[in-house]
Amino acid sequence: MSSPASNRPGRTYTARTFPVTPPIYQSTTFELDDRAYEDIQGTGGLHETWYSRFSNPTVQAAADAIAQLEHAEHGMMTASGMAAIATSLMTLLRTGDTVVASRQVYGDTDDLLERDLPRLGVEVVRVDAWDTEAWTRAIAEHQPAVVYGETLSNPQLRLLDIPPVAETAHAVGASLIIDNTFATPRCARPLELGADVVINSATKFLGGHSDVVAGVVCVNGTPLHEEIQRRMITFGGCLDPHAAYLVWRGVQTFPVRLQEACRSAAAIADIMVDEPGVAAVVYPGRDDHPDAKDVVPQVMPDEHGAMVTLVLEGGDERALQVIRRLEVATEATSLGGVETLASLPFNSSHFNMTPEARLEAHILPGMLRLSIGLEGEDRIVADLRQALDAVDG
Repeated sequence: MSSPASNRPGRTYTARTFPVTPPIYQSTTFELDDRAYEDIQGTGGLHETWYSRFSNPTVQAAADAIAQLEHAEHGMMTASGMAAIATSLMTLLRTGDTVVASRQVYGDTDDLLERDLPRLGVEVVRVDAWDTEAWTRAIAEHQPAVVYGETLSNPQLRLLDIPPVAETAHAVGASLIIDNTFATPRCARPLELGADVVINSATKFLGGHSDVVAGVVCVNGTPLHEEIQRRMITFGGCLDPHAAYLVWRGVQTFPVRLQEACRSAAAIADIMVDEPGVAAVVYPGRDDHPDAKDVVPQVMPDEHGAMVTLVLEGGDERALQVIRRLEVATEATSLGGVETLASLPFNSSHFNMTPEARLEAHILPGMLRLSIGLEGEDRIVADLRQALDAVDG
């Protein structure tokens, strides 16, 4: 005989067999039972599904899919990449602590480091991402609680040598947080190289279709997972179930999308290096990349990402004229979609920095950042050439 609960609207719409794709559990709350009560009383409700700000099956499906890519034991989805970054830092830092961080980070991460953390009594020390000796000196001198960097810097596309930085950080008891968004878990796995926390903006390559904003935190070990999860819950940075489904769906095609984008990016970099009006091409897969000999084989050994940075002659003014004449690539912020996106740091990702601060971060005038999509290298190169010719012609 059916219980009264089973006759309530919606209770009978669960399939007897497992679905091929995860359902979108667009529900704020779930029925409480003895297991849920035990979890609430024991851990604060971290391990059972009972309220979607704490946990949601669709959200967890996306987190688990990305954790598998990162070879991590645990994944946690957040409402954006910045939510993942801020939540992780706020979990591991206290008033009076020091964080040693890369000078070359995403613009809003830079705001968090320079504007917000000092107001909370956290000292911030900056070093160039690729200067391993500077990391070692700063960590030894300042004894930080956290060390923070990006696998691949934006837009310089320089690599952080993760293993020695991780070893130095751990020697003083610091946790190493790595933003792996640009490199992606296909090209680099920071946890395997010594990182404690790995962050991705799932808005980018993991989602892959420029239709969802999300972030993800991946860690090993239950205690660290629970600590970050508690802050995600109290700060309210949970991801919506429908957005989580879009991320999960994007992850299903992530390997083939990125493989093609990496192939095109490598070809475009090789072609554009000889193009008139292009002062320099930065791509980690090229032999002339400054980190090619020592760091690339260790951090990004097989594939080298879908980001290409061009330095155009004539500085930012000429670069702006070129980008406005592109017809295949779209001038837009963000990256990692199926379409090629082009942006200029001075008026997009790093607009909040003065020209002097950009130079100090090695963001050169005329830098044009390309996120390579799936149009094919022939169409993208032809588009770049016609834009360059239109400006110079």
